[in-house]
Amino acid sequence: MSSKIWLITGASRGFGRIWAEAALTRGDKVAATARTLADVADLTERFGDAVLPMVLDVTDPNQARHVVAQAHAHFGKLDVVLNNSGYTLVGMVEEASEADVHALFDTNYFGMLRVIQAALPLLRQQGSGHILGVSSGLGIVAMPLISFYCASKWAVEALHESLAQEVKGFGIKVTLLEPGAYATEFGSPKSLKIASGIDAYADLRKQISERLSSAECGDPQATAEAILKIVDAEDPPLRFAVGTSILPRARAAYADRLATWEAWEAVSNVAQGEPRKNTIASF
Repeated sequence: MSSKIWLITGASRGFGRIWAEAALTRGDKVAATARTLADVADLTERFGDAVLPMVLDVTDPNQARHVVAQAHAHFGKLDVVLNNSGYTLVGMVEEASEADVHALFDTNYFGMLRVIQAALPLLRQQGSGHILGVSSGLGIVAMPLISFYCASKWAVEALHESLAQEVKGFGIKVTLLEPGAYATEFGSPKSLKIASGIDAYADLRKQISERLSSAECGDPQATAEAILKIVDAEDPPLRFAVGTSILPRARAAYADRLATWEAWEAVSNVAQGEPRKNTIASF
């Protein structure tokens, strides 16, 4: 199989670093981006010209366009565009400020969108490419305390589901990567912002924090082989559950949702009313 050319955002640490190293180790080429060049410059020492370290703050639209274009021009094409940049806002819905929520979505959702929109004309022109977006198991089943992070990932899920249908005819593939809990630096201060707490939620916050801190985590290094299999697949999945925890949670969540919809089906049917023609559909 011929080597692939990757663009990876958030390649300084965590999954982004692990997957960049895995690609480079097997002979692929990688445009590795981070907010600070020093955080990815060491890859050049290890992998030479196979890596192009670049500065990218995904909240900067002009920089996103420039970096994607530069990476494409440098290597001559892009086979894999992997959006990995993101962080978590910790706080109940009532606790977080609107400014903090805007900032979270500016990175987790709009940052991803900027990179995708910059890459799409290039991928359409070459008639190929694979866009991978790092979602989360929390993009399938939400939980309290990190509701805004969950919401950003639900938005990422919808974006990629629509995107896959829009670009299939251009030879472009789309995959959502949905990791469970892993022992990365994602829970470190570098990847967290904590909202000011309200006393009324203190007990619930303590319960959830204890549950999260005691959760069994996967080995992030073990994900590398799986991600390489995804990008090498002739027909990759739209959604890929990374780890063992996602599928059981999804089964339970969807069984519950179906049961609720079905329990209220008669009322839903009444809400349909009589069939009408020549009206604008409302979704």
